[in-house]
Amino acid sequence: MNKYELAKKINELEGLTNDEKSELIKLLRSQKKYGLVWEDKPEDAEQRMVNEQPVLVEVPERAILSDDAEAPNHILIEGDNLEALTALSYTHAGKIDVIYIDPPYNTGNKDFVYNDSFVDKENGYRYSMWLSFMNKRLKIAKNLLSEKGVIFISCDDNEQAPLKMLCDEIFSEANFFTNLIWQSTPGSNTGKTIKTVTEYVLMYAKQKVLVDINSKPVEDTKKYKFSDEYLEHRGPYIPNKLDRRMTGSHYSEALNYPIQTPDGTMLYPGCSTEKQEHWNWRWSKQKVEWGISNGFILFNQKNGKWAIYFKQYLNVDNNDVRIERALPYQNLVLEDAMNAARGTREVMDIFSEKKFDYPKPLSLLTFILKMVSKVDSQILDFFAGSGTTLHATMQLNAEDGGHRQCILVTNNENGICENVTYERNRRVIQGYTTPKGEKVPGLTRNNLRYYKTKFVSRDKSPKNLRNLMALSTDMLCIHNDTYIEKPFVGKNINNKIARYFESNDGSKRMLVIYRAEAIQALVELMKQEFKNGESKENGKLMVYVFSPNGYAYDDEFEDVADYVSLCAMPDAVLNAYRRVLPKKRQAQLLDDVAEETDSEARTVEESDLFQNQTYTMAASEIKDNREGGDE
Repeated sequence: MNKYELAKKINELEGLTNDEKSELIKLLRSQKKYGLVWEDKPEDAEQRMVNEQPVLVEVPERAILSDDAEAPNHILIEGDNLEALTALSYTHAGKIDVIYIDPPYNTGNKDFVYNDSFVDKENGYRYSMWLSFMNKRLKIAKNLLSEKGVIFISCDDNEQAPLKMLCDEIFSEANFFTNLIWQSTPGSNTGKTIKTVTEYVLMYAKQKVLVDINSKPVEDTKKYKFSDEYLEHRGPYIPNKLDRRMTGSHYSEALNYPIQTPDGTMLYPGCSTEKQEHWNWRWSKQKVEWGISNGFILFNQKNGKWAIYFKQYLNVDNNDVRIERALPYQNLVLEDAMNAARGTREVMDIFSEKKFDYPKPLSLLTFILKMVSKVDSQILDFFAGSGTTLHATMQLNAEDGGHRQCILVTNNENGICENVTYERNRRVIQGYTTPKGEKVPGLTRNNLRYYKTKFVSRDKSPKNLRNLMALSTDMLCIHNDTYIEKPFVGKNINNKIARYFESNDGSKRMLVIYRAEAIQALVELMKQEFKNGESKENGKLMVYVFSPNGYAYDDEFEDVADYVSLCAMPDAVLNAYRRVLPKKRQAQLLDDVAEETDSEARTVEESDLFQNQTYTMAASEIKDNREGGDE
């Protein structure tokens, strides 16, 4: 239990005065913190969010859309990543399976910007700033991870040690997997100093015990060079010695027994005709008998001496069961073409010029995604840089037919989001030509949608709440993966009153109602759609209704309750933001109940619901039917 939770418990105690509770909380806060300690340094983005809350708004003209209805939807967010992560707290809380980030290394060489200024080596708060900066973002990142989620964080020697301690505190030491080490800088060192050629990737889980690490496919099959009569089923094999020397408690008397060779010699482990201590067979006596009968045991005689082997086949295990042979991943990453220079060349191949300093190589991100991602994983990179993470996601989907979705977040300093991150992945999707004239075909089975962060006042006036509801519509689309706006039940609804969306393949449907006064007319339309039960096959219609007090209008939807899933807005967004946004010290707090009268509230005429006369007539028909009791 942390200090926040303890303070909450103190406030709930009975039998204490408010002054006594205040003194207890003050005493709690005064307790010294041991371990990693730094001075928190407020950020400009953090200060802004005291009075304003971020939303994500799409830039539709930058959308890159596939003709394939099943193409995954990837998202690029332009904005400060603290603001974007706050917005993602609603759209993706508990949904992200893999996070990879490459934050600034805090070298002091103009690589770390804090409050729009570079932090140089002489800044006395340099390390506190960096830890404060990372702490805020990693705490939100943890909440975004699914229960089986994993996070990877690139770093070098400058901040590796404090980053490890910070992550131990946020994610727990028990959820630490490993520190991946990879060679970022190739080449020799001709000086007398020690050249650092490696960097690190720290790996943590939300719940380590739940994580399923993928196996690494065996690519070097050349060593399987022997074959026998079982080749078609079992594939080629490698001979492995059946005996081994054991020490201490690993020795088993039951595994020290004789095996009869083809010439009748009784052979003990250790290639001896006499029993030796500390030697065992790898297999039991019963398993060896089975192995001899089924061709798994190999006897070899050389210079009059016998040795016994078992055959390790490529396509079956030692029980003759078909397998896809694989190897475990190691923390020492020794992959070809995995260095910073290769990352630079990859970007230059796309742009024909150097567009970004020190991009991570595609092979590093592919390695990470192959290790932990599944075919339908949700992936996040909130220090997107040149956009390598999305490139790797799309490439891996193309290789294995996956449907992974990737979210990138970056600011637009020096036009990086527009001109590098977005442009790189646009070319990867649509195809490009390298400086050598080689045409690289596009990974066309992908959608890329571009968003920017915008802000809404945190004051819960009806006007601000309506504004938040309207601007949150794009976030609802992200939340439900429903981006295609369509007529509702074949009718063009006035988009100031309600909007209707579907997923690419039509399997998900969402109705957003901005004016509660229109509910009755919309319910009548739903009753017409659901009359024969056709739409129930696609799952429930998700309905979001504007409500300043959190009431979801359950009674109004009673006639179609079996067909809809209701949610009050913007209450759902506010609840998701509550633990993420900085505390507001004004009299009116974020979680205060709005008590103002909505001066804009009015009766929505049925003629207002639709955008032309044709649909007005349809609405009139609905009115007549309702008054006549005909449903």
